[in-house]
Amino acid sequence: MTTNHLLEIQQYGQSIWMDNLNRGIIQSGELKNLVENQSISGITSNPAIFEKAIANNAMYDDDIQAGIRTGLPTYKIYESLVFADIRNACDILRPIYESSHGLDGYVSIEVPPTIAHNTEASVAEARRYFQEIGRENLMVKIPGTAAGLPAVKQAISEGININITLLFSVDSYNKAAEAYISGLEKRSAQGQDISKIASVASFFLSRIDTNVDTKIEAKLKRGVDDIAHEAKLQAVRGKVAIANAKIAYQEYKKIVHSQRWQALAAKGAKVQRLLWASTSTKDPKYTDVMYVDELIGPDTVNTLTPETIAACAHHCNVASRLETGIDQAYQLIESLKDPDIDINLNIVMEELLVEGIDKFIKPYQSLMNSLENKVKLLSPV
Repeated sequence: MTTNHLLEIQQYGQSIWMDNLNRGIIQSGELKNLVENQSISGITSNPAIFEKAIANNAMYDDDIQAGIRTGLPTYKIYESLVFADIRNACDILRPIYESSHGLDGYVSIEVPPTIAHNTEASVAEARRYFQEIGRENLMVKIPGTAAGLPAVKQAISEGININITLLFSVDSYNKAAEAYISGLEKRSAQGQDISKIASVASFFLSRIDTNVDTKIEAKLKRGVDDIAHEAKLQAVRGKVAIANAKIAYQEYKKIVHSQRWQALAAKGAKVQRLLWASTSTKDPKYTDVMYVDELIGPDTVNTLTPETIAACAHHCNVASRLETGIDQAYQLIESLKDPDIDINLNIVMEELLVEGIDKFIKPYQSLMNSLENKVKLLSPV
C-alpha cells in the first residue's frame, strides 16, 4: 500500500487545507472522505473558485429558481448559493474543529473583492457573513490592504474569525499580525473572551516567483555582460517566494515570543498561523510540490488545490525544512539589490497586490453576469 504523504505532514505540526469548494464534492461525499481519510482539516474559497463551481452548473438551478420566485436580486441569489455550500462544508468539518479545540476545521469565505479598499464596507460584510452563515468554524477573508487591515482589527475585536488574504511581503505579514493582536487587545480590554477567536495570515507564494522570474527573463533577453552576470540572475529564479516565506516565519517566531503576545496567550488567545497560499507551481520547470516540500514546519497551514493535494499525497518529500537555510534566505532577498540583478521587491509586492485583487474582482463580476443571464433564462415568461 502506498504512503499518503499528506498524513506525514501532520506529524510536523502543519495543517493541510484545501483551496476548493463546490456543491458536487459536498453531495457526493468526496469532501467528507477528504476530511476523514486524507488529512484535509480546512477549506479556503475565493470568487474564482465559486465562479468555476456555479457558472454553467445545473446543480444550482433549483436554488436559483427559488431565489427568483422570492424576488431576490442577483447578488442575494449568489449569496444564497454560496452560503448554503459554506454552511454544509462547515458542518462536515465541525468534528475537526471540536477535536482540535478550534485550531482547525475552518471554512473560509471572502468578502466581495470590490470592497477591498473600503474599511467600513469590509467590516459590515464580515459581520453580516458571520451572522448569516451562523457557524463558529467560519473564517471570513479580508485582504491585507491599507483599508482591509483596520477592518481586520475591528472584526477580530467583535469575535469574528478572520483569514487575512493577499499577503505578499514580510512587511504586510507583520501588519496583518499587528491587526490581529490589536483586535484581541481591544476585545480583551472590553472584558470579552478572546479564547475562541482564530485567524490565519495567508502568505502567497507562486505568484511572487512568476513575477520575479518574468523580470529575470526580460533582463536575459535584453542581454547580459558576461557569464557571471547571467549566473547571478539564474541563481534567484524560482527561489524568492520560498526565501520570503521563511523570513516571514522568523517574524512569526519573534511575535509569539514577545511579551505583548504572551500576555494575550495567558488569556487563552490562539496564535495567528501563517497559511501558505498560491502553492500550485506555475512553471513546469519546477517540481509540482516545491511550495509544499520546502515549507513544512510547525504552527503553519498549507492550502492546496485538489491537483496539488493529489500530487503531494503521491510524491511529497516530507521533512521539516521551514527553518533550514535561513541565512541563505536573507542573503538571497538581499541579493536582489545587486546592480546585476536589480529587482525591487517592494515594487513586485505592490504589483502583486493590485493584480491579486483584480484576479478576484474579474471572476466575481463574471459570476454575477453569468448568474444574471441564468436568472433571465430560468425566470418564467
